[in-house]
Amino acid sequence: MNRVRIPLRKRLLVRLLSASALIAVCSVAATAWLAVTTTTRALREEQGQVLADDMDILARLSGYAATHPDWKGVQATVRALSAQTGRRIALTTADRTLLADSAPRGTSLPPRAAATVDPLRTDTFSERGAQLSGTDPRVVGPYRLTPTERTQLDALARKRQSCFARHGIETTLTRTPSGRPVLTATEGTTEPGYVPEPCADGMLNTPAPTEEKALAALGQQARGCLTRHGLDTGAPLSPALRFGGLDFRDPAGDFGYLMKGDAKAVRAAQTCLDDARRTQLDPYVAPVAELFLGGGDNGAAPRWDLSPANKTKVVGAAGLVLAVTVAVTAVVATRLVRPLRALTEAAQQPPDRHARVPVTTRDETGILAEAFNDLAERRERLEAQRKALVSDVAHELRSPLTNIRGWLEVTRDGLVEPDAELLAALHEEALVLQRVIDDLRDLAAADAGTLRLHREPVAADELLAQVTAAHRVAAEAAGVTLRTRTDGTPWLDADPVRLRQALGNLVTNAVRHTPPGGTVTLTARPEDAHVLLEVADTGTGIAAEDLPHVFERFWRAEKSRSRRTGGSGLGLPIVRHLMAAHGGTADAASTPGEGSVFTLRLPVATAPRDG
Repeated sequence: MNRVRIPLRKRLLVRLLSASALIAVCSVAATAWLAVTTTTRALREEQGQVLADDMDILARLSGYAATHPDWKGVQATVRALSAQTGRRIALTTADRTLLADSAPRGTSLPPRAAATVDPLRTDTFSERGAQLSGTDPRVVGPYRLTPTERTQLDALARKRQSCFARHGIETTLTRTPSGRPVLTATEGTTEPGYVPEPCADGMLNTPAPTEEKALAALGQQARGCLTRHGLDTGAPLSPALRFGGLDFRDPAGDFGYLMKGDAKAVRAAQTCLDDARRTQLDPYVAPVAELFLGGGDNGAAPRWDLSPANKTKVVGAAGLVLAVTVAVTAVVATRLVRPLRALTEAAQQPPDRHARVPVTTRDETGILAEAFNDLAERRERLEAQRKALVSDVAHELRSPLTNIRGWLEVTRDGLVEPDAELLAALHEEALVLQRVIDDLRDLAAADAGTLRLHREPVAADELLAQVTAAHRVAAEAAGVTLRTRTDGTPWLDADPVRLRQALGNLVTNAVRHTPPGGTVTLTARPEDAHVLLEVADTGTGIAAEDLPHVFERFWRAEKSRSRRTGGSGLGLPIVRHLMAAHGGTADAASTPGEGSVFTLRLPVATAPRDG
């Protein structure tokens, strides 16, 4: 047989090498991309964390300045912030006089300040909680309520909270830096700023005496500026109390009737009010200070780029990984392909050689080689069985045909008279031929899956009685006793004709191999969901090495037996096929010199109802 040449691109070795190279390249590229992406993300996250820390530092120091008139005790706060963030923190005056520093004495300052700490002029875009006026909300100064005022306002706040609750509005009570209580409606429970009419007594929003006094001073402070802009009404200044805090952002409440939509006048009034408020609060806050942070300003988002040396390292590592991957794959692929080639060469050998392959491994390839060897062995055995079958069938048919032909020829030549005895002999030979042909037809139908069954409820005891009655005469002629024994009344859903045929074959074999005076016993008994039909004899038994072959076609334990003394060799194979068609099994057990037991296991059926 000509060997098929496989194209290079379709060879298993080439395909494995290509796949491994592609995997290696993809893995190296993915690893490099992941490393770059992860590093860049980590740097950006670190920078974001640094910016957040800087904002926290500025907010903490601005809060300190808002609640202290000077920087005398800020050193402890600076050291705590430095320990928390890991940054160097230094505070100086505008002329670089050191106020506090977390670094050792003598350490030089960064080249420029990171921010200016001024609670009266905060960065409204970065300072969390800062008002649009640019004043830190923690600067309360003369607006700080007395304990008595706080107690009175707390009582009013709880009263209004109860009123809100009666109208189905949930509120939260908080407190501003000045000590004024604030009621905030829970999100989604009501419109912002909505107050039920029974709760709108105005008492909670009325400035306290302390606030009235501070507002009067603020109005007096702003009056000069307002007069220069023609906005002085002579009325007391009363900024709105929005959300529980003093709101100085809307001067229209006091000057709206003069401004009449004049944006320039609104801006002038706001400027006068802001300047007056800063002047009023200035004695209560620490002086302006410069904030220096270790590392200085952070610029744009960091970028991570490979230098030529690093690129060379990455390329070299990728090449090394690729080379190692290809080498390992080549070794593994060679070991995989070698047994496959051996299998291919063995499969291409002539069929009559039944070639085997050596099994060198215990992996999937080794299992495949074992399966191939088993297949070759089964094929060799089937070929031998096929040859034996042809030979046995020819022998089984030749013997009766030769006898019939011989008797007919001598009768034709007038050497023998065609009397009744001759005709009976010819009829016996024809029956032998008929039995062999019927057995072969049953086996062919079973092999083709066309063996038909006509199922009906069958009582096991009646079945055994029928088989015993049919073979009692032959058993008595051989000097063998037939017995039946039934445990209960088991029923079968089966073809009674085929079951009698199977039991009849077993009884015939048992009688044939049981010497005179022996016994053949037919038993039926239930076991779990099955019914066991047993044919036991007290005959010569079957040798252990012959027992696995008793259901093979044309097999005889004693090769010297003829078709008359040993049967055709097809009875037991037919029994096994009939049991398989019924969904059952046929098994044999034997002890040489003591006898054999053939067991048919069939599914149990429900007894039919009477009537």
